[in-house]
Amino acid sequence: MNDKVSLLSSAGPGLEAQRAELADRIARRTVHEGMNECSIRGVGLLRFDSPSQPTPTVYEPSLCIVVQGRKIAQLGEETYTYDPLHYLVVSMTLPIVGQVIQATPDKPYLCLRLNIDPALIGELQQQVAAADPSAAPGEPGGRALYLARTSAPLLDAVLRLVRLLDTPKDEAAVLAPLALREIHYRVLVGELGHRLRELCVLDSQAQRIARAIELLKQRFHEPLRVETLAEAAHMSTSTLHHRFKAATSMSPLQYQKRLRLQEARRLMLLEDIEAAVAAHRVGYESPSQFTREYRRLFGAPPRQDVLATRQQAPAVANAG
Repeated sequence: MNDKVSLLSSAGPGLEAQRAELADRIARRTVHEGMNECSIRGVGLLRFDSPSQPTPTVYEPSLCIVVQGRKIAQLGEETYTYDPLHYLVVSMTLPIVGQVIQATPDKPYLCLRLNIDPALIGELQQQVAAADPSAAPGEPGGRALYLARTSAPLLDAVLRLVRLLDTPKDEAAVLAPLALREIHYRVLVGELGHRLRELCVLDSQAQRIARAIELLKQRFHEPLRVETLAEAAHMSTSTLHHRFKAATSMSPLQYQKRLRLQEARRLMLLEDIEAAVAAHRVGYESPSQFTREYRRLFGAPPRQDVLATRQQAPAVANAG
């Protein structure tokens, strides 16, 4: 038994039993490496039978619960390791480099990923605040990605959700929303739930940065005007820069560059288009600048990187 599972066992036999059942059920439901969709909307199951290469990808707001194996997520210069002891929460859209670091065919990396529902978070926050007025948002300025320790109540709710995959569809349709609601609640009242609560405060710093990120997502191929972002976020340019970097670890310009390069890579991999065409589509005017920046991020020129990535297809979709 590896050290992480030993630690999980020492945290309580119930927690280890939940993890083991989840691992068994997810293993049976993952028919191929990479992301496997399931019948519950907004939920995906991830499997890797061996360690993966570092893979840049875009994480949407989500909760990632590992039940077997280990993975790291790199945000800028920071590294986050999540495993059966810790779950990962992404509260805003972030360009991240993910890498599975512990997986074997006998004990594959297994993870459940579910989309965070902002409307549900807001509704639950109102209920939590009504029951406990002291449950106020924390101080603004934290990362939009964080790790928290896995608890037995959270795993129990996740296990009940996964069990519904083996029930009739009409039963799952009624009960899955209840399990998802409880999972959101467990995260919201968890040790770092204040990061999500801050997103629910009208016109909070987190909401303003989220608006700026959404605008960048929609218009990443256009020339960046920080003044436009600042206006959308109702911030001064200096405050936007400071808060944006606090949440994402990068400046708006660096963030836009990541989105451009990762979209260009996606176009080349999935639509089989040439590098120059992909560069133009995402907003680059200079092919040589595109090649330089692509190589700096992905470690190889576009064509070489695409050919190598196609030989290990599961790494293309490993957000979780």
